[in-house]
Amino acid sequence: MASLKEIKSRIASVRNTQKITSAMRMVASAKLHHTQGMTEAFLQYYSNLQSIVKSLGDSPTPNLFSIEEERFEEMKGAGHTLLIPISSNSGLCGAFNNNIGKATFKRIQELEQQGKQVSLLPIGKKIAHELQKTGRNFNKDFVQLLDKLEKSNTIADISALVAHAIELHQHKEIDSVEILYHHFKSMGVQTITNSSLLLDMPQVSTQKNEDWFTEPSVEELLTSLFPRLLNAQVYGILLDSLTSEHAARMLAMQTADDNANNLLKELTLLYNKTRQQAITNELIDIMGGQVEKH
Repeated sequence: MASLKEIKSRIASVRNTQKITSAMRMVASAKLHHTQGMTEAFLQYYSNLQSIVKSLGDSPTPNLFSIEEERFEEMKGAGHTLLIPISSNSGLCGAFNNNIGKATFKRIQELEQQGKQVSLLPIGKKIAHELQKTGRNFNKDFVQLLDKLEKSNTIADISALVAHAIELHQHKEIDSVEILYHHFKSMGVQTITNSSLLLDMPQVSTQKNEDWFTEPSVEELLTSLFPRLLNAQVYGILLDSLTSEHAARMLAMQTADDNANNLLKELTLLYNKTRQQAITNELIDIMGGQVEKH
């Protein structure tokens, strides 16, 4: 049985750790509410921008937070896919990074079995580290994108990523872009989502709307607005992934806090029992000494 000093030291250690997990839970909660507010404001902007581009062009526009498995199944055969997996930059968020790692390697295998080449552009230190461990080559330019987004909340770096993807597409180096990330459904549920980045400019709509006219021309508007729509799509996905990360970390820290409370109860009970046993043994020794004197 452990000594009273050892149990007391263990209790102090658990309490100190609990202070850390409790602080991390509160920080994650604050960040979660912040990103949720940003997402709600952004979705209104994205919806309006998407409706404008839809009214100008005949081609489909990207939908946020949608799994397009049927479309992926149709794209079999030779080709080159740019895969963009999104993880976090730090740990202590449960299975968040482990899940995105498994999904990434599974998707790479699926694409290669379909006869496609795969280029990798990871966002987040954790997934970049996992890819590095397997010896795979990848573009390191955008690994820190999430940190830049949280600190500055500007779209400049996102525009650079989209411009890079468009350039690769225009030079026929890739024919499709897939983004793997966690979609926030609720506090306890974040699902892996595979979303495509549509890089082809929509064709000008053949149906003329008599209720309004455009200045400048429809072609010029599409040329200006479509890249902004792609930037907004990637921005929304990154916000969604950040929200999921903060929710996963908050849940993990809450679980750790609950486990610490349970452990403290057990250790306190063990401490009291051990202390009571020590007092009982001392009383027995004292009484035994008195009996010997008589």
